Amino acid sequence: MLQARDLHGIYAPVITPFLPNEELDLDSYRKHVQELLQHNIQGIIVNGTTGESPTVSWEEVVQLFQATKEVVQESGKQLPLIIGTGTNSTVSTVKRTELAGELGADAVLIVTPYYNRPPHAGVIEHYRRASQVGVPVIAYEVPHRTGLRLNADTVKAVLDLDGVIGIKDSTGNLDLLHELTKGDTKPVLCGDDVLFLSMMQHGATGGILASSMIQTEKFVEVYELAKQGDFAQAQTKFDSLVPMIQKLFQESNPAPIKWILTQQGILSSDTLRLPMSPISQGLQQELIELFPALAR
Repeated sequence: MLQARDLHGIYAPVITPFLPNEELDLDSYRKHVQELLQHNIQGIIVNGTTGESPTVSWEEVVQLFQATKEVVQESGKQLPLIIGTGTNSTVSTVKRTELAGELGADAVLIVTPYYNRPPHAGVIEHYRRASQVGVPVIAYEVPHRTGLRLNADTVKAVLDLDGVIGIKDSTGNLDLLHELTKGDTKPVLCGDDVLFLSMMQHGATGGILASSMIQTEKFVEVYELAKQGDFAQAQTKFDSLVPMIQKLFQESNPAPIKWILTQQGILSSDTLRLPMSPISQGLQQELIELFPALAR
């Protein structure tokens, strides 16, 4: 089981490849995970936002997780595997968290309940019940997707729960991080890729970064330099990544990532499940200008 002290470094939120008929493409998925394992990542997130979790069934999550375990075992590496189990129903979230534990997940990633906009007391109770399952919980605060922004006191109350080991902060600024790091806090992982280095400078312990599916090694290098306190070199390295990060979020994640991985031959198709759709011709051209090797 994952512990708070383990929440550092780059955690890879893997994508979910689909065939042109929108069925799972497990061959491409294995290839994707194998490529990521060539780098010094600290963990893998299955069924996160980058994995198109809203359109992936639990039966498919099981297939993806089992494939991930097999690839990791074949690689000879040992690293934590995390499953996204959060929904906007506490009953469903608790059930999925129980099932994740049965599968052998080292932790679960649970998003703030979305769409129904519960009161903060309800959010705390939601996390309390999920954390009582016994599988370590990483909270996930992402207001622009959930329609609900938690205040610092609510986040602190969630982090104070025994079974919660940290939080993915995708709030879009450093305000929450600043409030949490005024005192002792459980680990905060950056979830806004363009803020990664800034958050590391202000107390974040790593990141769950969609962009790290591309040029993974550079993100690892930025983390290592920042961890060593060499922020000047980290900034130079990170500045080289910023144009790519901006392009990857110019249209909805993970469509740009899927297109690049397909151009690189890692995926067989850049298919997404509706209502997600492939990137525009215009963005394709911009990505080719950024990465000429993608032209084919």
